[in-house]
Amino acid sequence: MNTQNYQWNSMTMGTCYYPEHWDKKLWESDLDRMLDAGISVIRIAEFAWTIMEPEEGRYDFSFFDEFLDLCEKKGMNVIFCTPTATPPAWLTEKYPETLNARKDGVMLRHGGRRHYNYNSPKYRELCTALIEREAQHYGQHPAIIGWQIDNELNCETNEFYSEADTAAFRVFLQKKYGTLNALNEAWGAVFWNQTYTDWQQVYVPRPGNTGAVNPHQHLDYIRFISESAVCFCDMQAQILRKYKKPGDFITTNGMFGHLDNHRMAGECLDFYTYDSYPDFGLALDRDPKTAKDLNDRKWTKNLTEVRSICPHFGIMEQQSGGNGWTTRMEAPAPRPGQLTLWAMQSVAQGADFVSFFRWRTAVFGTEIYWHGILDYDSRDNRKLAEVKELHNKLRALEPVCGAENTAAFGVLDDYDNLWDAEVDVWHGRFAWASDLEIFAASELTHTPYDKIYLRNNTSAEDLRKYSVLFYPHPVIMTEERAALLKNYVSEGGTLVVGCRAGLKDEHGHCVMMPQPGLLAELTGTDVRDFTFASGAEEPVTARMTGSGQTAHIPMPVYNDVITPLEGTQVLATYDNSYYAGEAALTEHAVGRGRVLHLGSAFSRENTEAILRYLGILSPFAELVTADPEIELVMREKDGRKFLFILNFAAAEKKYSLKKEMRRMYDGAAESGDLVLPPFGTMVYEV
Repeated sequence: MNTQNYQWNSMTMGTCYYPEHWDKKLWESDLDRMLDAGISVIRIAEFAWTIMEPEEGRYDFSFFDEFLDLCEKKGMNVIFCTPTATPPAWLTEKYPETLNARKDGVMLRHGGRRHYNYNSPKYRELCTALIEREAQHYGQHPAIIGWQIDNELNCETNEFYSEADTAAFRVFLQKKYGTLNALNEAWGAVFWNQTYTDWQQVYVPRPGNTGAVNPHQHLDYIRFISESAVCFCDMQAQILRKYKKPGDFITTNGMFGHLDNHRMAGECLDFYTYDSYPDFGLALDRDPKTAKDLNDRKWTKNLTEVRSICPHFGIMEQQSGGNGWTTRMEAPAPRPGQLTLWAMQSVAQGADFVSFFRWRTAVFGTEIYWHGILDYDSRDNRKLAEVKELHNKLRALEPVCGAENTAAFGVLDDYDNLWDAEVDVWHGRFAWASDLEIFAASELTHTPYDKIYLRNNTSAEDLRKYSVLFYPHPVIMTEERAALLKNYVSEGGTLVVGCRAGLKDEHGHCVMMPQPGLLAELTGTDVRDFTFASGAEEPVTARMTGSGQTAHIPMPVYNDVITPLEGTQVLATYDNSYYAGEAALTEHAVGRGRVLHLGSAFSRENTEAILRYLGILSPFAELVTADPEIELVMREKDGRKFLFILNFAAAEKKYSLKKEMRRMYDGAAESGDLVLPPFGTMVYEV
């Protein structure tokens, strides 16, 4: 399980600031206003390469010297960044080999951001030179408390097709497989006559006349991208550690695709930060067919993922205004209360540091509609007033800093299956559906979960923290993971898996074994027939009995027709389709534990039915009941419990406290039937 090397010792509020965007006459008043609002940390310089190195080899640190000295004078703490997310024009013009390329080979030109490639030797050389000088110059500055590497690694683009990437991909594969024979076998290269006889014949994926890419090559390519990003991050971290002050941290921000964020955090960083923009869930270009996706509340799912990377994370960019570029992403301004709600959403899930993006909205550039706390006119406004009030609330929540989250169950994942679901559209269709629907069931029934990524060092002891684990679709299964799961279940754990489990090996080959493959011993089942469900034409359901009731539950997207083996109990049978009457959900005892096999993707309804059957539904019901639109979260520390109650609706919503509790915001005691205002929040000590 991931640990961290730095933890905030108090609830801290910050903002992102760009001194290079504003007249120097504004600097002092801006810092004064921030401090007055309770903002004690700013992040700067993530896009400022040209300011520090205006031409190759000529460094000028006078601009940030002046600003940092002012921060020191005012008592403002600074997170300083390496500006490698946007290489300057002089660099890309002189060294075009540093640019990324599209899949068809066309270079991505200067003018946006993240247009470089990690694997260009020249780009790494130039980054190393700049960071070495930057860190040497600023590493001991008293205003700096931490460093951010790059900005949002793998954001905007997480695919790289330059010549340097092909060269690095070959090295990656040679290290992994050793010989071309081993590579050809892993990639199933005999199919469509793709067999390689020389390493120079191997490339990153390229356009083909069918649009198809070898899926095993594609899976390794995503692994390679992750390796490249982690190595790039580590290169920078090693330089910063040579010069930073003891106690100053190293972090980066994001959580983007094709990147093993757990490995990056564990190997390169002291703690991890996320950029949280719940307004995307309300964006005007959002597909109306996804209206069931819980809108801004869905960011709790993202924050749960972040907590699996870093138990007590930070938010480097927290939504403060409507977001959008001149080219895309139209979204409404946060309504009164939503700025606080979204910040508390982050705090409830484990954030002890929340930094708003940004202090003032840019008046030029692509992000003129990515609004900050202040608007273009720089006057005090309702958002600034909300930030000030939030500061008071965070002061009252000091005892919560460092508290652990309470979870009723765990949801397992791993990067092999995460990335295979991108490569394989069949896998992706049920994997993404289950991911959202398990979350929906958790939220609407107030049954919180933790996300756990299976790593090489994950132990059965790590898993035994949870009496129930869902592993929705472990399509790729290895002997090591199967043994780990058997250990967990045998010692009393309950494992729940969905359709298509155990179908593939680590290379993405379908195994020539009865499904669910390596998991068959645990599930006690045999899958002899399987199909995509018919969807709207014939929604497939199953009849489930147990817990003193009968329920008809959806069996969406894909169906395993399950044959229970000896000793396996049938919990539900299909209602319809050509496999009506066959087993749809089974339970098999293994040692002191059990394994449930659901023959479909997960829906919020069938997930709720399983949680009820397992006796873990709504664990806070003896303390509080609430409308489904309200989110309930519990954090615990030193024997103290803190209950977060968050209203994501634009209307008043009811909740009822079953015992007297103390409000953290003001110390008042409450119990009984209560109401939260639209977008309101409350935190109690239980």
